[in-house]
Amino acid sequence: MVSIREITVSDVPFLLDYWFSADDEYLIGMGVDLAKMPNRYDFEAMLMKQIDLPYNQKASYGLILDIEGKPSGHTNVNEITFGDKAKMHLHIWDNANRVRGAGTTMIRLALPKFFAHLELKAIYCEPYVHNPSPHKTLAKVGFELIKTYTTIPGSFNFEQEVHQWCMTKDVFENLNT
Repeated sequence: MVSIREITVSDVPFLLDYWFSADDEYLIGMGVDLAKMPNRYDFEAMLMKQIDLPYNQKASYGLILDIEGKPSGHTNVNEITFGDKAKMHLHIWDNANRVRGAGTTMIRLALPKFFAHLELKAIYCEPYVHNPSPHKTLAKVGFELIKTYTTIPGSFNFEQEVHQWCMTKDVFENLNT
C-alpha cells in the first residue's frame, strides 16, 4: 500500500533524520554542498513554519510518501510562484525502496496536489547530472527534458551541471485523461 499526504509535525523528525544521518558521500552524490547545510535546529524551524501556512504563502510545500503505513520519503516544491511555477525535489529515504518504483509512484501521486493546491502552470526539477535515478524517474512520469546547464539548483547545493525537466499542467492533464 503506497500513499502520499501532506507533511505533519510528527513527520519532521523522520525528514530531519534522513538529512542528518545520511553519509557525506550520499549527500555529495545528490549535489549537496556540506558547508551550506543548515543546522538541524534551523532546518526544523523552517519546516515547522511552512506546515501551517496557507498554500498561497508557502515558500516550500512538502508531501510524505507512506509505504505500508510508514513514512518512507518526501517530495516538496520550493521557489514557488503561486499560480505559476515551482521547483520540485524528491527523496526516497530507504535505499531498498529506491529501486522498487517508489519514486515514480510518489511523483505520480504528488503532481495533482502540487498543481491543484498551488495553482501551478509548470513544475521544474533540476537534479544533478551525476545522480541518474531522478532522471530515469522524471522521464518515466512524463517530464520533458528542457536543457542541461550549470547552476546552483538549491540553497544547499554546490554549483553543478543539472538536467532541467519540466511538467506543465496541460501535459499532466493530457497524460492523465
